[in-house]
Amino acid sequence: MDPECSRLLPALCAALADPRQPLADDTCLEKLLDWFKTVTEAESSLLLLQENPALVELLSHVLKSQDMSSRVLSFSLRLAGTFAAQEDCFLYLQQGELLLGLFGEGGPQCWAAWSVPTVRSGWIQGLRSLAQHPCALHFLADSGAVDTIFSLQGDPSLFVASAASQLLVHTLALSMQAGATGCSGLWDGVWPACAQKIMGHLEESLQSTAAPQVTQALNVLTSTFGRCHSPWTETLWGQLCPLVARLLERTPIPAAHSLVDLLLSVARSPALSSSHGRLWEAVAQALRCLSPMQAGSLALGMLKLPHCPQALRVQAFGVLLQPLACVVKATAQAPGPPGCSMWPPGWLDGAEGSSLTVDTLLSSKSACVGILCQTLAQLEELQPLPQRPAPWPQEPLLGAAVTILRLCHGSATSSSSGGGRLCATLAGCVRVQRAALDFLGTLSQETRSQELEKEVFAVLSEYLGSPDSSPTVLKKAFQTTLRWLLSSPRTPGCPDLGPQPLLFLRELFPVLQKRLCSPSWEVRDSVLEFLTQLSRHWGGQADFRRALLASEVPTLTQQLLQDPESYVRASAVAAAGQLSSRGLQAAPDSPEHPQAQQGLLGELLCILSTDSEGFPRRAVVQVFTEWLRDGHADVARDTEWFIATVLQVVSQDLDWEVRVQGLELAQVFLVQRLGQPRCPYMVALPEAASATPIPEVLQSLCRLRLFDFAFRALLDCDRPVAQKACELLLFLKDKTAMCGGLQEAGDIPGSASGQVTLQRWRAGEQGQLPGDLQPEAMLALLRSTDLEGLQARLAQSSDHMEKSPQSLLQDMLATVGVLGENEADCY
Repeated sequence: MDPECSRLLPALCAALADPRQPLADDTCLEKLLDWFKTVTEAESSLLLLQENPALVELLSHVLKSQDMSSRVLSFSLRLAGTFAAQEDCFLYLQQGELLLGLFGEGGPQCWAAWSVPTVRSGWIQGLRSLAQHPCALHFLADSGAVDTIFSLQGDPSLFVASAASQLLVHTLALSMQAGATGCSGLWDGVWPACAQKIMGHLEESLQSTAAPQVTQALNVLTSTFGRCHSPWTETLWGQLCPLVARLLERTPIPAAHSLVDLLLSVARSPALSSSHGRLWEAVAQALRCLSPMQAGSLALGMLKLPHCPQALRVQAFGVLLQPLACVVKATAQAPGPPGCSMWPPGWLDGAEGSSLTVDTLLSSKSACVGILCQTLAQLEELQPLPQRPAPWPQEPLLGAAVTILRLCHGSATSSSSGGGRLCATLAGCVRVQRAALDFLGTLSQETRSQELEKEVFAVLSEYLGSPDSSPTVLKKAFQTTLRWLLSSPRTPGCPDLGPQPLLFLRELFPVLQKRLCSPSWEVRDSVLEFLTQLSRHWGGQADFRRALLASEVPTLTQQLLQDPESYVRASAVAAAGQLSSRGLQAAPDSPEHPQAQQGLLGELLCILSTDSEGFPRRAVVQVFTEWLRDGHADVARDTEWFIATVLQVVSQDLDWEVRVQGLELAQVFLVQRLGQPRCPYMVALPEAASATPIPEVLQSLCRLRLFDFAFRALLDCDRPVAQKACELLLFLKDKTAMCGGLQEAGDIPGSASGQVTLQRWRAGEQGQLPGDLQPEAMLALLRSTDLEGLQARLAQSSDHMEKSPQSLLQDMLATVGVLGENEADCY
């Protein structure tokens, strides 16, 4: 330990032990504890206590004082556990019965402060740190601490209860590890004392009629099998498996969710390969006995396992399919593709004995909605996995998803009573609509018939055109539509859309026109985002261009640049920029839009200069960067004017993200003029000459005031801006390293003023850069600045200067007034 810290410790320990002193906050105590953990990891805890007796005095004072702050008491318990983690220090502290007083039966449990959850949590965490060696196991068994841990499993504080369960898991694993003998890792037929006590408690809890006790035991076992993969866990499961199986025979089944978690944890354990037979029997029984909501999670978990037996996979997949099969059965007369209501033979055999029927599905709206949302989400998660069931029932699943969407929309008809009740239950249900649209989007990755694809686009068209679709559902519908368009079959070698998607889009553009005029800003925003994606993917296709230009969509998009909602303006900027890149913008001579006379570039520059919100301004700079990369005509016409104008506006913007994106624009411009940055991991090759000589590039950068913009950004108070500026200048420094044809830095006019600015910056001042520097002076400033060092400093955390242990101790002592004036090193 640092000598200065040792000098400060006695005063700090005295302050912590004095209840009259104002306390440091919890953050300081946590930092102090972290520091002690670091110290004990690097050196002997026993030596630390012997050299700093004030620490032992603090722990002893805890036993004598009944009015100590609960925060300091919790801290002291955790600190004692940290020291006792080393066996020699444990024995040293045990000599004076200090540990027994802190963690034994007659310890903090008898104090008034025990009612505070932080004290109970500190007690558990102290024991968790202490339990690292055989001596600690004997202490836990003999001191009564294990019984206290049992009782804390039911603590009203969830944090305390969870910590108690995790401590039991750790203690059981440590006990079995200490009791193992021989190379096999098994013990001599007898469970160690601590393990016996914990096992007896678990067996008693699993046979309890109280559901909370059963839950506690199951949670401990779940964590045990999840964390411990030693051979003894196989014996543990063999002993407890019958008790777990008996839980499935109760009515109702107690702690069903915890039971599912346990079965999945055991199934995933690599140590139980020879005990899987009894496990599969328990899982099969659980799939039959649990409710559909509870069985779904177990079924999905089993299907994800690569070593699950085929019979069990069939049963699990049947459980997942059963809710959709009930929907299809109830709406057998609903419109849909022929054959979609018929599930192939054998796929639902695994669900025999399931408690799910149409009547139970419709027992309540919440139950129906819950089971359908869960099933759709689980099948969506299963679909992309390589271990999913084969063959995958693509067509029945597509038919079921379309049917559910029509039930929610109200367009499905059925002559059966079950179908009518389903329509009434699901009508307008946003949760199910969103889940079904997500699942439908996932199914787009699979092959399908043209008839099914037609049905999918038909139901999507219903949702996109319906005035009843909520904004959140409409956004999902747009996302799903895009996925289906992107995955639609194409002619080999031809990127164009197929006839069915193209027909769908032609019918969709009038719908988009109406949606762009919606009173809901969320709807307008979703349409613009969708339009941006459409233009990006198919803006070059002739049929798409004709359909788009025949509509009013480009004109309405440009009108929305003036929308009152900033999110919509930002999306309109992105959409208009993409349309313009593809040559799909509204005609500039339209009499309805006088502002179009100045062109889209002028409008976007106006937004960048005058918009009061940051989102549209950020979107403008992003569009300008894309235009520069793609060689947009408006940019290529006079690139230098474009760069100078944008940077002049961006440099004055108060939004740091706009300034960062302005630097990104400048970097794209530099890469185009000077070439790509060199990769340090590639073999150096002769570099092709730049299209423009470097002296000419530097002259243009001065004319554009790009140097000025970058160096000012380097001094920016927002770290991301300074980091991006540093990256840009490092690129420029690398590219100009071998630059000739310029004067040496020492003879450059203006170089001295540049050096003064650099010195002021090094002193921490925000110096003003001279605005009339020539390329030579700028190059001198660039070469004389330690950009690499600055980049390293910018990557450090904001408190890197003052987070030493000494500084922490001084701050805590300053809080209680022990230090004299100006001695505290506050940060």
